[in-house]
Formats: sequence, structure tokens, C-alpha cells
Amino acid sequence: MRIEEAIKKRRSIRRFKDRGVSSLLINKLITAAQLAPSAYNGQPSKFIIVEDKRTKQKFRENNIFKQDFVYQAPVIIICCADPGVYPQEKFNPTYSNAADIGGEIGAVRDLSISTQNLVLMATGLGLGTCYIGLIDRSKTKEIFSIPQNYVIPFAVIVGHPDETPTSTPRKKLAELIITKNIIK
Repeated sequence: MRIEEAIKKRRSIRRFKDRGVSSLLINKLITAAQLAPSAYNGQPSKFIIVEDKRTKQKFRENNIFKQDFVYQAPVIIICCADPGVYPQEKFNPTYSNAADIGGEIGAVRDLSISTQNLVLMATGLGLGTCYIGLIDRSKTKEIFSIPQNYVIPFAVIVGHPDETPTSTPRKKLAELIITKNIIK
């Protein structure tokens, strides 16, 4: 599948067939994430792959996710990032937002880019995904012993789709482009 087709075809899938996702496919997803760019090549992204019922049950018992459909997904990927990977000495202090290159903002940005690679690869492989933002970050860190400085902005569920949602309306391009003539 061409990338343009994957972008247009991607949907948020919340119902999956009752079958697992092979290790081969999961490795392809993580490889796609690995190839994403990151500031100073910091590569802050980390992925915890949850497939087993015991861990999903522990998630449920701790109310990690608010939406019930998350626990039914064959694969839950906890997407986290280490904001400490960026070389502080390389930030140019003449820019007012130099700290935003790294730190938590940079980690979330770079994780988002790598996760979008993962999601598009999943679409291209015939898998369905859904970003999950409602997650108890503190309890998730505790369950997996994730370092406290890591950020966990979202999870992604993955599986073989058991639904075909229609596309949702999108804003017009003119609504997305902000133009301002700065030359006087």
C-alpha cells in the first residue's frame, strides 16, 4: 500500500477480531517507529507491548483505561518517552524556546512522530489502531516500573479490525493554513 493510501485509509478502530497479532507484524510496527526522526537523534521513544490477559486484567483492576474497549484489543502499546536523552549543551540559548527542542515537549513531539509511523505501518499491513489518551499515567509507571521522568502521553491499541468506520469530516485546507503577509 502506498503511503498516501495508508494516510487516507487510517481510521480509529475500536473493535477487533479475536486473534492475536504476530511477532513479525509487531516488529514491523516498532521498526517503523524506530525510523522516525527525532531532535538531535535523541530517539526518546519507548514502547511497552502488552498482549497477555494477566497484564490486561491488572490494567482493568487498576482502572488504567477509562474506555472498556481498550481491554479487548489484542495488543496494547504503552507509548512513553525519555525526556532526558537530549544533549542540553547543544541547545542554542539565543532562541527563547530552545528548551522546547528537548525536555518533555521534545519527547512528546518525537514520540508522536514515531508513533504515527507505527500507526501508518499498521494500516499498510491491514491492521487497525486507535490512539488512547485517557490513561492513568502514575499507575502505569508503577505497574511497569517506568522511570518517573518518562512521559506517557498516550497508548495505541492494535489488532485485526472487526469494523470499517467511515471517514469523518475534515476541515477545508483553507481552514488549516494560516497566512500572514509579514513584508510591509
